[in-house]
Amino acid sequence: MSYDLIGDIHGHSAQLMELLGELGYSKVDGVYRHPDRRVIFLGDFIDRGPDQRGVLETVRPMIDSGAALSVMGNHEFNAIAYYTLDPDDHNRHLRVHFEKNRKQHEVFLEAFEGKSDYGETIEWFRTLPLWLEVEGLRVVHACWDDEHMQFLKETHPCVNAYLDDDLLVAASRKGSKEYEAVETLLKGMEVALPNGRSFPDKDGNPRHNVRVRWFDGEAATYQEAFLGPETARSHIPEDTIGADHIIQYSHDAPPVFVGHYWLDSEPALLASNVACLDYSVAAKSGGRLVAYRWDGEQQLDNGKFVFVEKGPD
Repeated sequence: MSYDLIGDIHGHSAQLMELLGELGYSKVDGVYRHPDRRVIFLGDFIDRGPDQRGVLETVRPMIDSGAALSVMGNHEFNAIAYYTLDPDDHNRHLRVHFEKNRKQHEVFLEAFEGKSDYGETIEWFRTLPLWLEVEGLRVVHACWDDEHMQFLKETHPCVNAYLDDDLLVAASRKGSKEYEAVETLLKGMEVALPNGRSFPDKDGNPRHNVRVRWFDGEAATYQEAFLGPETARSHIPEDTIGADHIIQYSHDAPPVFVGHYWLDSEPALLASNVACLDYSVAAKSGGRLVAYRWDGEQQLDNGKFVFVEKGPD
């Protein structure tokens, strides 16, 4: 089977329609299909963009019919936790309704909160697996970590069939092993900047931690290890970084695809078997919705990226 992997969409239905057309998908009986290929989505369908419902009305039939697969993104996990009451305190939710959290989620809430299908949509998010491994191919939203995955499989055997209450609650408790595991898989490896330093994130909030190239054993400084938009790199110090952020991901391991990192350069491989497909389609300054056409190769090819542009908002 050949797959087309598609990065973070974030409510940008027009770009999704354009990209599916570029990839040769057409609507048959209400579902976008290809005669010879399937899509794998990398999660983060929601938040930020102008057409939350339009995206889900496209991707859900594809996934439910088998025309596509998908993993969960951190925005779907956050939406589930934002909706779900804390079983230990029914006056609050698992993701607390702070102003910052609501602002990050407000476009989705405007489309769904108070509507009859809000709860059912959240329930559907819970069916998205945290990672996939199919036919020599690996997919996770941010970071492939065998140790965390093995822990989740041993302690929560249904982890990739349904996000049950036990795992959801445990993964929402800072300090738990489940919290650390899910945070790593869906948000990546983060390292604290030295000497209390910070830099502004895409929303203007100060960040004291940086997302790092978890697969890269050669990065020697914080700036070299940084994984994110090039426009932020100059804010990252050039101090020497330790090796704590490294996960042993061998060059002969199966190719792995991630989203999440808001890259803003030309689409290109991160390593011969690592590709990120999030190229900031939700950025106010403009970005790209990116796909990779995979046909079984174990060494990935820079010539197989396909993308559509989104201009400034």
